[in-house]
Amino acid sequence: MKGNDPRYSRVNRKKMRNKSNQLLNIMIGLVVMLIIIVGASIIIGNNDDGKESALKEEVLDDAGSSTDETQDEEDDSNSESEDENGSGEEESEGEGQSSTESEDVSGSDSSDGDAKDEEESGNVTIVPDNDEIIKETVINPGWQPVGTAQTGVHESKYDGESVDWNEKKKAISYAVGHSEEELIFWKIKNGGGPQKSIGIASTRDKSEKYRVYLEWVDEKGWKPVQMDILNTLDFEY
Repeated sequence: MKGNDPRYSRVNRKKMRNKSNQLLNIMIGLVVMLIIIVGASIIIGNNDDGKESALKEEVLDDAGSSTDETQDEEDDSNSESEDENGSGEEESEGEGQSSTESEDVSGSDSSDGDAKDEEESGNVTIVPDNDEIIKETVINPGWQPVGTAQTGVHESKYDGESVDWNEKKKAISYAVGHSEEELIFWKIKNGGGPQKSIGIASTRDKSEKYRVYLEWVDEKGWKPVQMDILNTLDFEY
């Protein structure tokens, strides 16, 4: 029988050995191919990593240069803004000085106008030369009659107690700017006519001394028309 043929058994064993060798070779070839593939992938991966690193460095360099350029542009714009602000401040200061000068000019004009108004409607002061009695004379166009309780034909009185006498004191007080209680009335006398009077008065400490000229206005009372500020009370009055 074939099965008992020694040659047949050797052939079969040889075939089986050849098949085993082929299978082993195939497996070795597969392992080698896997090794080659893995090594190639590692090498390619390293190259890709290097490329990515180089790309990242280029991107970072570009970003840095862009940032520097942006910073330079911002610095330039800030410098221009500061220059513009500086010039604006200088212009503002110039405008402020101009407005101040305008205010000074207008203020001086208004002061001149006020002085003119005082001359026209306020006090008119006359300083006499080398007068031992009169320090200065004041004429105020704004003075008004002080009012009166008298009716009928007016009669000027110097009795020291009548309504007319008290209204004279009131007019003198009004002219000098002190209340009657603050004044001493040294004398009230005729001023050269039936409707004119002169009053001599001073403050109680005699530091201020006055001579006031009065005129009667019908139905309105006594009106101051002139006031002398005196140096002394030592004269005949």
